[in-house]
Amino acid sequence: MRLLAAALALAATCLAGSPQAIAEEKKDFSVCWSIYAGWMPWGYMEDSGLLKKWADKYGIAIKAVQINDYVESINQYTAGQYDGCTMTNMDALSIPAGGGVDTTALIIGDYSNGNDGVVLKGKTALQDIKGQRINLVELSVSHYLLARALETMDLAEKDVTVVNTSDADMVAAYQTPDVTAVVTWNPLLSTITAMPDSNKVFDSSQIPGEILDLMVVNTETLRDNPDFGKALTGAWYEMMALMQSDTPEGKAALEAMAEASGTDLEGFKAQLATTAMFYDPAKAVEFAKSGTLPETMTFVANFLFDHGILGQGAPNADFVGIAYPSGKTTGDAGNIQLRYDPAYMEMAAEKKL
Repeated sequence: MRLLAAALALAATCLAGSPQAIAEEKKDFSVCWSIYAGWMPWGYMEDSGLLKKWADKYGIAIKAVQINDYVESINQYTAGQYDGCTMTNMDALSIPAGGGVDTTALIIGDYSNGNDGVVLKGKTALQDIKGQRINLVELSVSHYLLARALETMDLAEKDVTVVNTSDADMVAAYQTPDVTAVVTWNPLLSTITAMPDSNKVFDSSQIPGEILDLMVVNTETLRDNPDFGKALTGAWYEMMALMQSDTPEGKAALEAMAEASGTDLEGFKAQLATTAMFYDPAKAVEFAKSGTLPETMTFVANFLFDHGILGQGAPNADFVGIAYPSGKTTGDAGNIQLRYDPAYMEMAAEKKL
């Protein structure tokens, strides 16, 4: 579940004044994660001992803690209760970065490549969306996807009516006669598109690389404790290799993740098929260094500012500065709060961990 509830804007402003992760050399660390296809490896790494293996290598301890409420996981990270957290690029910019917590995208795990989509009932083309009531989780990646879809048709949100609907209620709502359009993510998306007269007219594969799934960490904690970053990254890419291996151990890992996410092996593989996983760290580094990230984050910043959730009193979409590996920045260079740093992924690619 990857959503940004309206209350998060308020939470970010409140949490900005809360104690952040203490920047100091230490031995015990914790990260949090929530249920989503691209983040299930963190739970398996914890349960299987893989994460402990890498933490032991560097003489530290790391716990990966599952939090059932995605919103709460971000809030707890922002408050300094965890040293790292899984979240989307949009949420990273809005909540911790917008709330004044300097945050580094340590691992770019994947991007949504069809996991999020726009579905119309009884209509087959995106242009038929004009004038419709659209059920979605307001101020979520679904809302962002809708905005990007409308842009392709020279439409804007004023041309539709957004109806805030929780993900828990989405499938039931769609089955009522009054609901004729939804935007949602998997596994809900697959459930809805399988229903009669349902047509997916736009999905995240049409904006590749824009909805990113990250492991972010507190920048000061990482600077003071590079072994923390090395252990997390090393464990992650050993896990990626295991997932791709045609071995009994790899199959067992996939089956365990499928069960933990409430589906079977085939269902989990179907979700992974629309999740563009960066199994190879070199590919993740290449993506991080590409020219697409600054453009994507500018889209995201504009969306957040237009909806009033880019930090308290943000005067414009450039309120929060974002740094990229090329040395380029977007937003306010004097207020860098989000950093894309591929250094640890590069170490993994070069087998230096």
